[in-house]
Amino acid sequence: MNARSADPHRDRTSDLPYRRGVGIMLFDAQARVLVAQRLDSSLDAWQMPQGGIDEGEAPLDAARREMREEIGTDRAELLAESRDWYRYDLPDELRAGLWGGRYRGQQQKWFAFRFLGQDGDICIATANPEFSAWRWAPFAALPDLIVPFKRRLYAELMLEFAPLAKQIGTGQLASSSLSQ
Repeated sequence: MNARSADPHRDRTSDLPYRRGVGIMLFDAQARVLVAQRLDSSLDAWQMPQGGIDEGEAPLDAARREMREEIGTDRAELLAESRDWYRYDLPDELRAGLWGGRYRGQQQKWFAFRFLGQDGDICIATANPEFSAWRWAPFAALPDLIVPFKRRLYAELMLEFAPLAKQIGTGQLASSSLSQ
């Protein structure tokens, strides 16, 4: 009997729950999206802000909190909330090290916001920094910037929020108007 079959609980990823979280697609006036590089990764990958939902916290409240914690501001107007929750599974080599190995990945509610501030309002040198750099990226480039295990999620999310990006890019989205 090998070591893998000796422990019936080992590698039972499908039994692990998903961690509940939120993601933030923050648009600027040109329909570019804020992306940042994680401090804890050596990969040349960029991601949109995201994070967990605290016990008893509403997803939208979590999104605003995560914006403040990760980019130092929440000067943004809500445009849309994703219709569904999006999921991704962590690769085996990351699972044990993240969140104490308790989750197989994340299940996220995503929010699209329009940034109302100036670039100087964004500060990734927060109390508990997560990012080493940030920039505005073209909407269409998002799946190419993220780590491979999240590309499908980003592609699906882009399909849902593409009408917003188009409206912002063409100036058709009036201030204080909600879409979707």
